[in-house]
Amino acid sequence: MEKVMKGNLPVAIIGGGPVGLAAAAHLVQKGESFILFEAGATVASNILEWGHVKMFSPWQYNIDRASRELLEKSGWVSPNENLLPTGQELVEEYLLPLSQVKEMNDNIILNAIIVGIARKGLDKLKNAKREDAPFQLYVDIEGETKVFEAKAVIDSSGTWKNPNPALSNGIWTNSERSLNNHIYYGIPNVNKLEDRYRDKNVMVIGSGHSAINALLELVELKVKYPNTTIYWVMRKQNVKEAYGGQENDGLQARGELGTKIQRMVELEQIKVLTPFYIHNLKGENGKISVTGNHNFDEVLIHDIDELIVSTGFRPDISFLNEVRLNLDPAVESVEALAPLIDPNIHSCGTVRPHGEEELRQPEKNFYIVGMKSYGRAPTFLLATGYEQVRSVVAYLTGDIVGAKEVHLELPETGVCSTNIESNCCSTETKPMQIESDSCCTPKPIPLKIEINKKDNSCCS
Repeated sequence: MEKVMKGNLPVAIIGGGPVGLAAAAHLVQKGESFILFEAGATVASNILEWGHVKMFSPWQYNIDRASRELLEKSGWVSPNENLLPTGQELVEEYLLPLSQVKEMNDNIILNAIIVGIARKGLDKLKNAKREDAPFQLYVDIEGETKVFEAKAVIDSSGTWKNPNPALSNGIWTNSERSLNNHIYYGIPNVNKLEDRYRDKNVMVIGSGHSAINALLELVELKVKYPNTTIYWVMRKQNVKEAYGGQENDGLQARGELGTKIQRMVELEQIKVLTPFYIHNLKGENGKISVTGNHNFDEVLIHDIDELIVSTGFRPDISFLNEVRLNLDPAVESVEALAPLIDPNIHSCGTVRPHGEEELRQPEKNFYIVGMKSYGRAPTFLLATGYEQVRSVVAYLTGDIVGAKEVHLELPETGVCSTNIESNCCSTETKPMQIESDSCCTPKPIPLKIEINKKDNSCCS
């Protein structure tokens, strides 16, 4: 069967996480050469930053088929497929051994940062013989920029290093950046950062699983240090919308997160402020003041010691300026995926099978896969990424039929919409209350809050 790619150049893979390594394993199985660039000092370095967090999905959904076959040939024994690994266990028990297999290890370059990709001798504007020109990757390695050529590029660099800001409109401000020493983006290891969070006013921003993980760890800290005060700020109309599928979720651990966080809210271990739209952060006498809108009122919250911003991530396409891309203008995913993963429609991670055809870009033989292919959508699962690269590699190596097949089995994702009517006066949960003249019964809280009324009542 004639291959789609021509020539003896390798396929370049950007990112040494689970999906990038899976792409390499599939290329090995097809007899294709590759070169993989990982920005960190070890493969899957981004995962190690949340290594303390337990994953939702058991091992059976976290191991790529081609990767498993390579590992088993080397004598590797798979972990119990029913157990839930932490991020660190995923790296140490699976990804590191995979990277050390000879067929893989010889072609992995660490501490390699991609600064640009282009067609050889051509900028993005030029058409003539474009598809025949190899890709050139400009890579910073130990302070030196080196150029590598490739016949295809698979970008699996992820989004972890490019978090969203705290502001609800997605804008980064110098004011927020100046508070960097008091803001953690992602999921902090609270157990290792006790001195940072104990007996402090800590505000967690975000409504997804990352935020919930951080909140639950803070609740554990509060047991040891009761003066720790935890605030949960999000944009959802009702806190129940953040609880997800719970017992109806096909991934039990993911469902249990919603159940646990609901319990902590009901026990008043966490004070909830929602819907709240943050539009400014400001340093104030060593603390943070947060300005936003809540129920049509402008609210200024003082005396926050620490922020944990778990508002998701966005793709970095800065090094792809000379590559022809077709991305959805809102989701920033590959355009064909946007209707399947748009969080305005899919609220709990609806995942549908897709492969090379949906991932195809105007730039021939260039693909964005993995978390980055989902743009700003938070609904990605590892098994989805494995299916992506299986299909892409099949297509690149001439197996057009195989590329169109679906080799993906996933558990049901549970309830994708809670269908809860928003009502700020609901008594079913106990959200953080603000002193106001609205019909909602106020309760004082141990923070300095100023309200600029803009509407007579949220319940009119």
